[in-house]
Amino acid sequence: QVQLVESGGGLVQAGGSLRLSCAASGSISRFDVVGWYRQAPGNQREWVASISGSTTKFADSVKGRFAISRDNAKSTVSLQMNSLKPEDSGVYYCAGFVLTRQYWGQGTQVTVSS
Repeated sequence: QVQLVESGGGLVQAGGSLRLSCAASGSISRFDVVGWYRQAPGNQREWVASISGSTTKFADSVKGRFAISRDNAKSTVSLQMNSLKPEDSGVYYCAGFVLTRQYWGQGTQVTVSS
């Protein structure tokens, strides 16, 4: 059974950086798309970034500050977050998509203080 686990969250000051990791129990390459999403308290979940093959996409709110990458050898997808802002705070989730199925991790908390 496919499992995804996020890690790397924590508390960071505004302007700082964090690197999140999404690890798959199987090969991360089985997914057509891997995406990162976040949910702040009181808000709906929003899409942050995704990677499909060598193509990466980012929400306008994080473009230029975040980067997404895949390491097939380690079966992970990472989200590098730089120049963090308080509005980046929330629970970050990774999700893998293949054919008609989707798999979600449990989330990792990111808190950016002003």
